[in-house]
Amino acid sequence: MDSTTTAGLWDRLAGSQPGPSLWTVVVTGLLALAAVSPPRVWRVTRNAVTIAHEGGHALVALLSGRTLSGIRLHSDTSGLTVSRGRPSGPGMVLTAAAGYPAPSLLGLAGAWALATGHVTALLWGATALLAAMLVMIRNAWGVLTVVVSGGAFALVSWLAGAELRAAFAYGVVWFLLLGGVRPAFELQRKRRHGRAPDSDADQLARLTGVAPALWLLLFHLVSLVCLVAGGRWLLGV
Repeated sequence: MDSTTTAGLWDRLAGSQPGPSLWTVVVTGLLALAAVSPPRVWRVTRNAVTIAHEGGHALVALLSGRTLSGIRLHSDTSGLTVSRGRPSGPGMVLTAAAGYPAPSLLGLAGAWALATGHVTALLWGATALLAAMLVMIRNAWGVLTVVVSGGAFALVSWLAGAELRAAFAYGVVWFLLLGGVRPAFELQRKRRHGRAPDSDADQLARLTGVAPALWLLLFHLVSLVCLVAGGRWLLGV
């Protein structure tokens, strides 16, 4: 690869691109809302939120010094991330707490990137994260969902025009912000009916002595704050 090509790739990655029209931003937000609201649609699209959820566990496990053993994604949209290390302490607490906030925090980071015009950087960054996650996937369904997701990002970032790239990026970020709100409410409902005795909130309660309801409240607060702040960035208000 010659220096001209390298410089062009770097400019494309690091440079800023003009954002789409407000109409496009609003439409992509409505499409994302349609992808997370109907129960039948959500049963499919929730797989993407699970990828972000388990990716959050995995990333924080590594950052906190734990050894990541593997990630499993299941067709019922559940997932499992296994890491080795101390069974208690700050690293374990942070790892257990990272899953539910991860989609919303990723959405917030994506909203900031789009607000500053870094559409291509966001798409390439997401592709790189999915590629890194793929190495740790330990089941066929997980490999399929991550490969399909990463392939979509790669194809759009390389082949689509500027308008389509921007619309795709905004749709993904809206989806993470909106989709990040729903899982904590689902967990709350499951716990009310005694169907999630080993949820992240319950594990955190055993690790810290803080009631599961307070951890759920934290999950709700993070997701809603990210939605409001990220939405303002996307809409430019």
